[in-house]
Amino acid sequence: MFESQSRDELDTLLKSDIEFRQLYHRHRELDKQVMDAELGVLPLDDITLAQMKREKLHAKDRLTHMFETKRAH
Repeated sequence: MFESQSRDELDTLLKSDIEFRQLYHRHRELDKQVMDAELGVLPLDDITLAQMKREKLHAKDRLTHMFETKRAH
């Protein structure tokens, strides 16, 4: 996520916006857990996995919106 963006812009936002930073870390945590579950390393039922994927997608959408809003200012 944000691979095509300037690392400096991302770092600045991570340092200056606590909500963005917390959501960014939550997204990364969910990404790792979903990947582990899909690889069979983390045993999860299908419902829990689907909920985690929805939360991860919501976090990504929110982060993208926040990033674009901050960038526009």
